[in-house]
Amino acid sequence: MTMQSTQAEDIYTMEDIENNKTMAGLAYLLFFLPLIVCPESRYAKFHANQSLLLTITAILGYIVLAIIPIIGWILMPIFSIGVLILWIIGLINGFGGKVKHLPIIGKLFTILK
Repeated sequence: MTMQSTQAEDIYTMEDIENNKTMAGLAYLLFFLPLIVCPESRYAKFHANQSLLLTITAILGYIVLAIIPIIGWILMPIFSIGVLILWIIGLINGFGGKVKHLPIIGKLFTILK
C-alpha cells in the first residue's frame, strides 16, 4: 500500500485505487481509455486528466517551437526530454497507486471532472 495524503484519502478510496491502478497507468498511453473502461473510478479519471493535460501541453509546445525558427528548433529536443520525463512520472504514479499531480502542469487545469 502507498501512503496517501489526508485530502487524497477523502476523495480516493483505497478500493478504487487498487482496482484501477492498471487503467490509471494505461491512461498515459491513451488518455480516454479509463473513461471508457471504468468511468466511475475517480482515481482513473484523475490520471486520465493528468494525461490529457500532458498531451495538450506536448502538442501546443511542439507547435510553438516548430514555428519559432532556429531557437525553437534547438529547444525542441530539450522540450521532448521534459515531456518524456513527465510521461514516465505519470506512468509510475498511475501504476503505483499514487494520487500526485504532474510537476509544473498537473495543477493548472482540471478538464475531466
